[in-house]
Amino acid sequence: MTDGDDRHSLSESIKGRLQDGVQQSVFRERGLLDPDAVIDEDRIVGRDQQLEDIITYLRPALQGNRPPNMLLYGPSGTGKSLIINAVCEQVVELAEAQGDRFGVIQINCQTIKSHDRAVYRLVENTATTAGVEVGVPESGVSTDRKLNRLYGLLSEEFDSVIIILDEVDLLVGRQRDPNDEPAYSKLLYQLSRASQLGRIDGHVSVAALTNDPRFMEDLDGRAESSFNPQDVVFSDYDANQLQAILDRRRDAYQDGVLEAGIIPLSAAFAAQDHGDARKAIDLFRKAGEIANRQGEETVREDHVRDAQREAERDRTLTQMQGLSTQKKLSLYATAIVPVHAERSLNAIPSTVAYRVYQYLTERLDADKKSRDSYLRYMTEAETYNFITSEKRGRGYGSGVHKEYTFVDDPAVVAETLQADFRLEEIEGEDELIQSVVNAQIDEFFDET
Repeated sequence: MTDGDDRHSLSESIKGRLQDGVQQSVFRERGLLDPDAVIDEDRIVGRDQQLEDIITYLRPALQGNRPPNMLLYGPSGTGKSLIINAVCEQVVELAEAQGDRFGVIQINCQTIKSHDRAVYRLVENTATTAGVEVGVPESGVSTDRKLNRLYGLLSEEFDSVIIILDEVDLLVGRQRDPNDEPAYSKLLYQLSRASQLGRIDGHVSVAALTNDPRFMEDLDGRAESSFNPQDVVFSDYDANQLQAILDRRRDAYQDGVLEAGIIPLSAAFAAQDHGDARKAIDLFRKAGEIANRQGEETVREDHVRDAQREAERDRTLTQMQGLSTQKKLSLYATAIVPVHAERSLNAIPSTVAYRVYQYLTERLDADKKSRDSYLRYMTEAETYNFITSEKRGRGYGSGVHKEYTFVDDPAVVAETLQADFRLEEIEGEDELIQSVVNAQIDEFFDET
């Protein structure tokens, strides 16, 4: 067989496996499970008042008037982006039908580090929306020149525009002094004043989206006066609302592939995490992806639980990347206590965890820090929301000790840490570690 035949055979094999995966997928329309997808009104749950408010505020754009500026605030995953994008999409269609040019220009401020960068991103997105050249370089020219290009594009290409600044509170910029005006304050002032100062011919309104209910307190006085928004408040979803959200997206899956408990379980997990709809939808989608990877024809509750474990592991790994080896070892020693405990523990006594930490440092030939250092590391872990702690008394004359509870599954935390900082030397020693943990637990409770 020639090299050409080998390549042809390989390409056919890859093509066949790709097609097989598509044909066997549990998904019908996976895009419905993208949390950022713009969805139909009948899929929106628990946001009737917010929807009505935003419709009311944007209606003037269809009447030749300027909509008011808006401030949408509430926790992550509560529908801020979803609702305003759904309404804006309909405004664009209605405006086009009556011969008006309504534009929606949106940026997410999370990764934008400066006022200058934010202005350029607005120019870039405006040009893309209008289908014209950006017309100004990203670097090498002043911010004022970029602003002038932005104002020119908005005047030339649109009759009315809404500029959506998602996660606006993260656009802090380079503040050399704590009293310096944050970048978002400066940008809001420039955008909200542009029409009033004659810099833009058409109507421009700004919608700022934030998780911070005290966002307006940090605005410069001029920016606050000029922006002067209508507030739209978004509260957490409850478990029933999350369940309804997922139920209205179940057609993302093929008929008959979802077991009965999938949606309630996904909603329950997300409800524990502050009612975040994005996380509920992500979990619902990941369960299907796991079923696909395993070649399953149905999505079961164990797929949801596996998806939750993956999400916790990913979140834990991301959060722990900046921790020192000693801090990771302290967390690991604490996490394996409930994992290996033979008796039921409501919380993890710090005394037990520290003794396990001492054992691990000896076994790994690592530096052994003092009990005070261990407690300090765990206090820091609490500020990162890995654990919660509570002081407990041990009876008359015995003082108090701290008890820890992990926010995520301690087994996931231990597994993540073990993979992260290479505990090869104790790999396969589960029985020995279990005996050490339970000996320390028994000794602790015998002392009380």
